Parts: sequence; C-alpha cells; structure tokens
Amino acid sequence: MKKIFLSILITLPVAMLAQVDRSKAPTPGAAPLIKVAEPASFTLANGLKVFVVTNTKLPRVSATLTFDRDGIVEGDKAGMMSMGGELLRRGTSKMNKATLDEEIDYLGATINTSALSVNAVSLKNNFPKVFGLMADIVLRPSFPADELEKIRKTELSGLAQNNEDANVIASNVSNRLVYGKDHPYGEVETEETAKRVTVEDIRKFYSTYWKPNIAYLIFVGDITAAEARQLAETQFGGWQRGVVPGATYPMPAPPAKTYIAVVDRPSSVQSVIRIMTPIALKPGTPNAIPSSVMNNLLGNGSSGRLYKNLREKYGFTYGAYSQIHSDRQVGYFMASTSVRNEKTDSAIGQLLYEFNRMRNEMVAADDISRTKNEMSGSFARSLETPATIASFALNVARYNLPKDYYQNYLKNLAAVDAAAVKAMADNYVMPGNMHIIIVGNAKQIAPGLEKYGEVRYFDVYGNPKAAPVTKQMGAGVTAESILNKAIAAQGGEAAMAAIKDLSMTGTASVMGQSLGFSQQYIPPSGYVQTLTAGGMVVAKQMKKKDVYKVSQQGQDVPLEDKEREELDEGASLFLEPYLLKKGYKLTVKGIEQVDGKDAYVLEAVSPKGITVNHYYDLATGLRVKESKTEEGSASTAYIKEYKTYNGVKIPVKMLIEQGPVKIDFNITEVKVNQGLSLDQLQ
Repeated sequence: MKKIFLSILITLPVAMLAQVDRSKAPTPGAAPLIKVAEPASFTLANGLKVFVVTNTKLPRVSATLTFDRDGIVEGDKAGMMSMGGELLRRGTSKMNKATLDEEIDYLGATINTSALSVNAVSLKNNFPKVFGLMADIVLRPSFPADELEKIRKTELSGLAQNNEDANVIASNVSNRLVYGKDHPYGEVETEETAKRVTVEDIRKFYSTYWKPNIAYLIFVGDITAAEARQLAETQFGGWQRGVVPGATYPMPAPPAKTYIAVVDRPSSVQSVIRIMTPIALKPGTPNAIPSSVMNNLLGNGSSGRLYKNLREKYGFTYGAYSQIHSDRQVGYFMASTSVRNEKTDSAIGQLLYEFNRMRNEMVAADDISRTKNEMSGSFARSLETPATIASFALNVARYNLPKDYYQNYLKNLAAVDAAAVKAMADNYVMPGNMHIIIVGNAKQIAPGLEKYGEVRYFDVYGNPKAAPVTKQMGAGVTAESILNKAIAAQGGEAAMAAIKDLSMTGTASVMGQSLGFSQQYIPPSGYVQTLTAGGMVVAKQMKKKDVYKVSQQGQDVPLEDKEREELDEGASLFLEPYLLKKGYKLTVKGIEQVDGKDAYVLEAVSPKGITVNHYYDLATGLRVKESKTEEGSASTAYIKEYKTYNGVKIPVKMLIEQGPVKIDFNITEVKVNQGLSLDQLQ
C-alpha cells in the first residue's frame, strides 16, 4: 500500500518547484506621476455611504455591502458570526433557500454572505432584480432553524478536520497567545462554542450590528452613478439607522521575553513554525509604507532574505516568509515556515539571525531599489482593476486617510531609504520579545529549543498543558514481537500466504482533482500500479520477476537500485513478513501517539539504506502510520481503515501528507485469488 503515494507525488506539477528569475531590477528614477481614479460617492439619508466605480468593458455589475467593524467578542459562542453569515443566505421572509437558490441561478447571478458583508454579481440586464434579491437577504432574513443545524453539522466536521491540520492549529494557537482570549482576534472556535450557537444569538447579532449608518455599499462595473443611486435609494432608502455599540480592547503587549510555545503533535514529521508579535501599526500612518518595504526585503516571497536563507542556502524548507499587518486595533509582525523535525532548532536560529541582521545592518541600496521597483510595478498594475479603485476609496473612508493618500503612494514609496528600513526593523521586528509557536512532534523537536527561551506547552486551542511524558515500553517488547503481533492482527501468516493474487481499484482526491488507481499483486514476483486522470494513464510502476519499470506521462523513468528495492517491497503485498525475512535493520524507537492512541515506533532500514518509521497501535497491533524523509522531502501515510478479505485485513482508506499536499485514498473494490497470471500484468 505505501507505494500508492509515491507515484501520485511524482505526478504533481513540477512547476510548483520552478525557480524564479531574479534578474537585477532597473535603477529607479523619480516616482512617476499617476492618476488614481476617484469613484462617484454619495450618502443616503440613513447614513449608508455609497461608492460607484464605473467600468463598461464587460456588461457585468457587482455590489458589495460591508460594515465598519474590526472585531467583536463572541465569548463562549465563538463561531456565531461566521455561522450567522452563512445562515443569512439560507432564506428570506419571502423565499426559502430552495426558491432563493433557484431565482439566483435563473438570473445567472451569485450572491454570497458573511458575518459582516454581502456580495452580488450578475450581468447588467439582470442586475436590478439581483440587487433586489440582495436587499431582501439583508433586510428580511428568515434565519431558518433547520438550516442552522445543517450549517452546524458542517461546522463541526470542519473543526474536527482543523484539529488534525498543523497549519490551522498554529494559526489558532498564535492568535490565542498573541492577542489573549478576551480580545476578538484571540478567540478560537471549538466544538463546544459552535454547539452553543442559537438562532436567537444570530438574530440579536444581526439586529445589533447590521445598521446602514456603519455600512458601505460599493458598486463596480457597467453601471452609472445615477443608476446606482436609484437602486440604492429604492432598495435601502427605507433601512432604519440605529445606535451601534462600540468597544475598545486593551492593546496586547509583546512578551517580556521571547519564549517557545510547543503544541505536541506526535504524528508530525515536520514542524510548523510561527514567530509572531503584536505591533502598534495603523493603516495609512507614516510607517505603513516603509514597514512594508522592510517586510518585502525580509520575507515577502522568493526574493526575501528568509526564503534565500532557509530554502536556498540550507534547504530546510520549501519556503519561509514574513508578514507585517496594519490594523486599527492591533497589527502584527509574523514569520512562518515548515521544516523537517530535525531541522526545527536550526531553522529558528536562522530566522532569528535574519531578524537581527535586518536590525543591525544597513540594507544595500540595490536591494532597496529592486524591492521598491517591484512594489511600484505591483501598485501600478493594481490600478487596472476597478475593484482596486473601490477598495482604495473604502480604505480612505474607513481609516480616515488623506484623500490623496494613494495619489501620493509612489512618491512616498520612492522616499524610503536604508535608514527608514532599519528604523522599521527596530520598531517592529523584536527578536527578544516574540512568541515562537511550533506545532510538531515534541519528542523530536524540543531538545535544544531552550536556548531561545523558556519552553512551554499548549493544546490545539492555546490552553496551557503539561509537557508530554515519555512512555516506557513493557519488558520484552522487540521489533520481532511488534511485527509478529501485526501479522497475527491482520489474520496470520498462513492466511497471508493463501492469497496468491489480489487486485484493488479505488479513487484518490488530491489538490481538488480526482484520480483513479488500480493495483494488481502476484506476490512476491508480480506487481503493477496504474494511476489515471480523466481516463488517461498518468503514471505506472511495475515489477515482473526481474523486470522493473516506472513510467510517467508515457515516458519511462530511469530507476536506481533503491527504487528497485522499493518495488520489491511493494510486490510483497504484506510488509511485516517481508521486513522480518529480507535483512532489514529493525529498531524500536519508543511509543508515540497516532490519532490520540499509543503506537510503537519501529524504524526499518532497508539493505539499500532507505529508512522508514512504521507505527503500530499498541491495542490492536495493526500498522496505522508510516513516515519517511529522503532528500529533504518528508511524507507521511496514515492508514485510516482496514477491511477483511479472505481472512486477511487489507488497508482500504489512507491519507498521505507531503508538505502542504494531502491525498485521500479510498479503495472501492478488492478481488482475491482470481487466477491472475504474470502475463496479465501490463
């Protein structure tokens, strides 16, 4: 089974790893004079502010209603706002969800809702009717209880998946630790909070915060200001303004000293690292542009110092990046990367090294010029999009920016020099006052981290917890005993030997695409696996006696001895007897948890030197996971389900992870002892 994911992974687009040409940017001259279009604007009597960006290139119009609120504390019902945003779209006092969906589809439109916004898009001819539907959703929502339960079911399923996603865990824990549980940015939705949300909670939120006097309505597309005014007055002129409660929250402070927050995830073969600190940086203030230049130099993309160091120089990761974010309440600086467990300590050291270098050294003038050129080009290109003009106008209104803020953007960008960049690093990049959040296998990553600060432990929601305890193995536990128990748990060696041939077919979902695969075994001398996409063969690997063959997109792939060895292992069908008989070096490494259950970790080193860790459930004896790191690439396979065929348990559901790529496998048919011959393996 473990060979399934190998072919899938080698068929992933090579373009994902393509190198970026960083030819030297031209030396900048004076900042070019630009004209930022100014949208038409007006305000209704109820306080609703309206912007209109006319663009007649396509006969299409969009309208977006958004509310001026940065964050609202949800308390023990975290998730209520997002669930309410979905429920808003599920029906009105005039139409249930099915009727509403049918009407929107008939008009060729889309209408999307969220906690604090609604967006509608359609062709110009249908837009008045579509805008009327949008207004009906905003002003007359029905909030059906049965639809809330459907949303809750989906929400709970998503939360369960999130608790298995290291990146989501890192985000949740970072927010909790950086902002605190009483700040709206620090709240974390859990299954418990989602279960508490009621229709009445959502109605109360809607009636409290959805008021026209704190809202903006933005039209973009083939529509005139006069047409927009008529639509806005007709549909929203009668919307009653109201008093909306405000709230202020304490400014989160950086930690007095940098510390390490570890979330133990024993199943991880790599660590997700986030280094983060809150900062006082408001939109449009004098530091906004120079701080962005500083961040671009440090870590905004493949030309940033973090990427060049951690990926190109040391090969620790596929990417390392930083962000600096301005906000009316509290901004943040953050650097992030994912690295193999054994490189966690070194990666953090290099991140901090680059932070200090940005603070202590003047950046070369050529580097600053290149970055400013890239930012200038990006800004100029953005002006070609009508939605950008609308967003600029919204920002000016929402953040009370000078009316010529974007008109002067390039001039202010051109004025940024090395001294300004260093000042921004001094202000916002604080190596001695940071939260370093790491989600990974604590047993493998924790040693050595204490040199960067105190090491603390947290659960997936950011709550403190005790450090994990290393569990002791019972007396007499050996590699042989673990493998023999696994053989017995699967049905026994005699039952395995009775399987003379086996065929499997199934499906796989990867990166939004569906793949098909088939496998045929005549152990130990015959094995073929075929992967298809859209009915076309995209990859195949095969062993027939002493003939080994791997092809991709119809082209043969040269094989090395290690790859032939892996095909031999795959052709064995049953791993455990093969490991015992073929001269593998076997070492019991300890006990770790897989999906919340204790498992023995068995390291197997093949005669050709391939190292794989296999995990066996203590209770059932079955193999539940394997992990492998080779040539800088880590992959993990989880066996989620077994089914019994001819007295032998066969894995039928698997999840493969390699970096950000996840592949779900589902075997739909298994045939045993059908009289398959080697000649039939093609």
